[in-house]
Amino acid sequence: MRHPGALRTLSLVMLVAVLTGCATVPGGAPPSKEDPWENFNRKVYSFNEAVDEAVLKPVATAYRKVVPQLVRTGVSNVLGNVGDAWSAVNHLLQGKVGSGLDMGMRVLSNTFFGLGGVLDPATEMGLTRRSEDFGQTLGRWGMGPGPYLVLPLLGPSTVRDTGGLLLDRQAAASTLTSRDALAYGITALEVVNLRANLLDAGKLLDSVALDKYTFLRQVYLSRRLEAVYDGAPPMETFEDEFDSEPAAAGDKPQTAPAAKPAPLPASAPASAPK
Repeated sequence: MRHPGALRTLSLVMLVAVLTGCATVPGGAPPSKEDPWENFNRKVYSFNEAVDEAVLKPVATAYRKVVPQLVRTGVSNVLGNVGDAWSAVNHLLQGKVGSGLDMGMRVLSNTFFGLGGVLDPATEMGLTRRSEDFGQTLGRWGMGPGPYLVLPLLGPSTVRDTGGLLLDRQAAASTLTSRDALAYGITALEVVNLRANLLDAGKLLDSVALDKYTFLRQVYLSRRLEAVYDGAPPMETFEDEFDSEPAAAGDKPQTAPAAKPAPLPASAPASAPK
């Protein structure tokens, strides 16, 4: 296993995040089911926002201004091609053989005909990107997401996705080299490239979200649910919503029957990017 020191550090950060979160659950009103560690998560979110404003956003803005669009597209394509290889593995682990083979063909096409992934001829051939990670694989085989968790520097996650991330990072582009300095450089490039691609989304978020923490949490959890179920999550039960509303005088109490969860499709394209 390459870069064991980096893996141990990441594991320690995540373990501390979980343990600290458990120790800082608010003692007043009962915590929400999806975010029982909100008090701790908001503190980590504020820390991440400060780091982003002071370091990541300025660097990403400079990268976008200085580096030509053609070069930035090539960088995104190469990093995406490496991620596609791991996505192909996760499609197969989930039993989606057809889409797994398609993703494998996408990687081969871009590697051999796209100059190592710099170009993206696979998309022109109809082999579109359908990203999958190990957190989605765990979810497909029945593991629930667990509580929402904001990781230091890494951002929104859940307990399940945090565990999956440990394995995902072993298939990242930085693992293609045994030289630590080069691996850290590739990781930094991944972060800066991703942040540069999200600059416009950040401006939109600042303009529409009153509480960015709550907005990001709901967006993340919704998109991950759709990703696990390939765009067709089970129908929600509205029984609690009906029960929580007082009945008007003379009205009969109404309850909505629980919806039967929809089975996972055998093979369908993932709808939401991570």
